[in-house]
Amino acid sequence: MKVHLVDGTYELFRHYFAVPSSRDVEGRERGAVRGVLGSVLGLLADGATHLGVATDHVVESFRNRLYPGYKTGDGIAPDLLAQFHPLEDALGSLGVVVWPTEALEADDAMASAAAVAAADPRVEQVLLCTPDKDLAQCVSGRRVVQFDRRTRTVRDAAGVRAKFGVEPASIPDYLALVGDAADGFPGIPGWGAKTAGTVLARYPRLEDIPRDAAAWEIPVRGAARLAGTLAERWAEALLYRDLATLRVDPGVLDSVDTLRWRGPREGFPALCESLRLAGLAERARKLATTRAGD
Repeated sequence: MKVHLVDGTYELFRHYFAVPSSRDVEGRERGAVRGVLGSVLGLLADGATHLGVATDHVVESFRNRLYPGYKTGDGIAPDLLAQFHPLEDALGSLGVVVWPTEALEADDAMASAAAVAAADPRVEQVLLCTPDKDLAQCVSGRRVVQFDRRTRTVRDAAGVRAKFGVEPASIPDYLALVGDAADGFPGIPGWGAKTAGTVLARYPRLEDIPRDAAAWEIPVRGAARLAGTLAERWAEALLYRDLATLRVDPGVLDSVDTLRWRGPREGFPALCESLRLAGLAERARKLATTRAGD
């Protein structure tokens, strides 16, 4: 079997900016919810059998306590923010397993579920359905991969190395050096993507990088300056790496069997009516009927 783990928050943002505005029968903006529902049902129609969706039930997490500059809900359009919880309810009504995170983040839930799924010998492949850089740390060979549904591209371990220049396990160290604008931390001054990739390819962890640039076994322009800056900002680098490191909680997923889609719940047609998506309910019913007959 293949396990698909979807970044629901990313999908909500993607559809909010990609699809036209659409309101439900009560006049509330629900265009992004409609878009994600259709997209997830499309994933199921394409053959996905075991599926889970992680969402940020609240935008802030424990990382905001570690670093005040970490991303918050400030600046998110009210019409988009108001669709976070309705999306969780809609996906649950479709019969999909949803992890609405609070203390952790959606990416942590995906990393946790991926670890459990990858440990199951019945699982052929785990597909992390997101292009987010931090999830690249979970990639393992071709067993755990990233799947960008928008571009239809798969990034395995070789793909991570080709894009970032480092092994998947070094992604937190890489992000500590170059920063992650999406999450709100800046990285270390002077350390760009190419330099970080070159150095971490030889020295996979921050602790492995010689403090004295004269000991570096690779040619890097401005090595002395980079080593000096890293030494001066060492505590910051460790903090940023901590922010970029995804937490794995095995309790997120008991068994991949719980991810098997068995069809929508009883109230799904009514929900679709409220979203003006009557056709989607019929598509889900037919798909579930077909699956039951297989």
